[in-house]
Amino acid sequence: MAPPLSSWPWASLGIYKYLLLGPLVWKVAQEWAEQGGPPLGSWWLHLLVLFSARGLTYQFWFSYSNMLWLTRRRRVVPDGVDFQQVDHEWDWDNFLILQTLIGAWAVNGPLLPGLKHLCLWDPRGLAIALLLHVGFAEPVFYWAHRALHRAPLFSQYHAGHHSTPVTQPLTAGFGTPVEALLLTLVMGVPLAGAFLMGAGSVGLVYVHLLAFDYLRSMGYSNVEVVSHRVFQKLPPLRYLIYTPTYLSLHHREKDCNFCLFMPLFDVLGGTLNPKSWELQKEIYQGKNDGVPEFVFLAHVVDIMSSMHVPFVLRSISSLPFENHLVLLPFWPVAFTGMLLMWCLSKTFLVSSYRLRGRLHQMWTVPRHGFQYFIPAAKRGINHQIELAILRADRMGVKVLSLAALNKNEALNGGGTLFVERHPDLRVRVVHGNTLTAAVILNEIPTNTKDVFLTGATSKLGRAIALYLCRKKIKVMMLTMSSERFLKIQREAPPEFQQYLVQVTKYQAAQNCKTWLVGKWLSPREQRWAAPGTHFHQFVVPPIIGFRRDCTYGKLAAMRLPKDVQGVGSCECLVLRGRI
Repeated sequence: MAPPLSSWPWASLGIYKYLLLGPLVWKVAQEWAEQGGPPLGSWWLHLLVLFSARGLTYQFWFSYSNMLWLTRRRRVVPDGVDFQQVDHEWDWDNFLILQTLIGAWAVNGPLLPGLKHLCLWDPRGLAIALLLHVGFAEPVFYWAHRALHRAPLFSQYHAGHHSTPVTQPLTAGFGTPVEALLLTLVMGVPLAGAFLMGAGSVGLVYVHLLAFDYLRSMGYSNVEVVSHRVFQKLPPLRYLIYTPTYLSLHHREKDCNFCLFMPLFDVLGGTLNPKSWELQKEIYQGKNDGVPEFVFLAHVVDIMSSMHVPFVLRSISSLPFENHLVLLPFWPVAFTGMLLMWCLSKTFLVSSYRLRGRLHQMWTVPRHGFQYFIPAAKRGINHQIELAILRADRMGVKVLSLAALNKNEALNGGGTLFVERHPDLRVRVVHGNTLTAAVILNEIPTNTKDVFLTGATSKLGRAIALYLCRKKIKVMMLTMSSERFLKIQREAPPEFQQYLVQVTKYQAAQNCKTWLVGKWLSPREQRWAAPGTHFHQFVVPPIIGFRRDCTYGKLAAMRLPKDVQGVGSCECLVLRGRI
């Protein structure tokens, strides 16, 4: 039987757990109706605003810490976050729900009188809260935290929190109800003390709670944000505020650095890790910044997919890409980001992982899919790709793979433009078409007799056509260029050339149920497909499925080996946690 308060009572509710805040919403609605306008002085409203603002504080730090182009040199633990950790910390915000409900109980109870008539700000309250934080919250948390690291409490209540290998701001909220109640106590007593002494204010509640969350999420951010020079110039400061390195040492070694925010209490308790400050200096100076052996040079597909990145929402980026309705309000922000990238940005690092001990990274050209079809943008895109290749060459990267439209034949000849322009490149520039073709070919049923191929004269289309004709599968190659078709046909062995057929209209495929799509199809073009047709895709952006009587495949993808480390985002999961 599980120990008491070791699991959340609403664990089975899933996303419906947020309905627990429904009574607060109902109270606000009632007061709104009674007052004929927004109840700005309502504590029910303040609690809901605080719930949102506190969640956004953790989200802000999460986004910042995962903007690798800004933070990679100062990451405490260089590894990425994998799917197992994402799943493990999925309900990280349970503590916010609990504390909001406790706040609702306090507002409605007799313990804190005078809440209805508070001033906006009273500086005395801040002084009292700071004194109580240092005199009560810090020592209570320190000793309680040390107790949680002893048997049997550690295995019952605290081991789950330490099971995540890489700290993230969301890790700060992940834990059992016992841990959440401890945090509620050390956060709430300074506030309660200020209120009981008659110095409470609305502003104090906001400042204290948001500052508390800000420091917690900063410590768990896994990114050093305070220069070691600050501590060298002001040595006493190192005992008053912890750092992400300081917290990470505790998280990994589990026998040191137990403080809440102030390392002074670890000094007094004899649990200060002597490596804390020297390691902090080394990490801030870039100790963990490594050179990748492989770089995948991608680009943004469209505005909605630009929000499906690890530094936006982890709960969305770790699932297969879909146009989630929850992202629609952020569309204007993403659109503004697109314009800024177009004008100001250069290729940047998006994610990294390790495969069999080797560091792999994904860089992104700051261009969206539609921009690749604007003639005036061609030169600028190639310039961005060229700069990325030269940068990778200087760094010592071994292989750089051009993704999707970055290897477009019409853009740069599949990358040959850069190889010919820079013949002394040490980095190997590849396009991955062979693997893409292999994935497409593997999806085609073995009993297929004929296929319809668009994008037929591209490098990828050529490879697919030449392979299928050897299997005695009729390939209807859609192209207006007889010259390019005949060139490909002559590459096939004479006995198989008859299986390659040039067509110039979509009507020619109206009886074919296997379409290999290497060029975008409009609804009008899709209507020529027979009912029951399956569209295999190797086109970017992918086509939109307009036909309900047909099926549409995903873009080509392969499962990574099980020993891959640090992959926590994806675009095409077949099953949750498998790519």
